[in-house]
Amino acid sequence: MPTYDYFCEANGQVIEVSHRMSERIETWQQLCDRAGVEPGNTADETRVQRLIAGGNVVHSSSLGSGNPRPCDRGVPCRGGSCAFD
Repeated sequence: MPTYDYFCEANGQVIEVSHRMSERIETWQQLCDRAGVEPGNTADETRVQRLIAGGNVVHSSSLGSGNPRPCDRGVPCRGGSCAFD
């Protein structure tokens, strides 16, 4: 199954999960359920964004500190590449 990174703007977290290409994860609760993590203080219905990996396999361990710096669009960028490019 493909691996995807999701970003939650409300708490600044990026979580990596595997799922079928046809599956859609849209909320923090769906993401936490899939990843097997506790949702903490973030509201269950908070929207999450799937990040574009540019065709590379990206693992959470490659994100450095685990807290990527948001760009001017509010989405974490990796290696100088904008998630929207």
